[in-house]
Amino acid sequence: MKYFNLHTHKYTNEPNILELVNQYPQEFDSGIPYYSIGIHPWFIVEEQVDADLAIIERKLQEPNCLAVGECGLDKRIEIPMELQQMVFEKQLLLAQQYQKPIVLHCVAAFQELIAIKKKMNISVPMLIHGFSKNIQVAKQLVDNGFYISFGKYLLLNKELGAVFKSVPNNRFFLETDTIEEGIAVVYELAAKYKGVSVKEIQELVNSNFNEVFDFRL
Repeated sequence: MKYFNLHTHKYTNEPNILELVNQYPQEFDSGIPYYSIGIHPWFIVEEQVDADLAIIERKLQEPNCLAVGECGLDKRIEIPMELQQMVFEKQLLLAQQYQKPIVLHCVAAFQELIAIKKKMNISVPMLIHGFSKNIQVAKQLVDNGFYISFGKYLLLNKELGAVFKSVPNNRFFLETDTIEEGIAVVYELAAKYKGVSVKEIQELVNSNFNEVFDFRL
């Protein structure tokens, strides 16, 4: 059975892993089989936004582009929130238009994220990557229709195990992001926290993948 890695910056080309590799419009690698593409809030260049969005829109029409992202909001950087929100909302509109899920970067802006989802009536799946917050935030996100992906912080912070365990089985994904460890290590820890086998975790993630993505593992 395959592993699905929701979010990584490093393509490993391992046959038993389907990797959703993060791509940026200006650094696109056509050799990557499956990818998401978006404007990360850290890398917004105001004069370049329209050109980036045009690239994203072209790629969204290709079958191996599985999602928009990562994109989102980050209150701990110097780029103004007004600009971040404008760029984010334009990407949400593209995701809606092309019916693609959205891989989200969110730092200290979960309430804003929930408000934007409601305001824009976003119906495509929205997936928070790299989750590291508490059970209360996780529950609020799930209650508002978000999926939550765990990886780096699950390995680094034992307290996050209880948070992961609290997330319903039909609402989680697993990822490596930028860590050196492979996705199998994340699945092993996830299985330990959920009290099930790695194969059962694979089955749960595969089921969630089939629900969210217009693709079959």
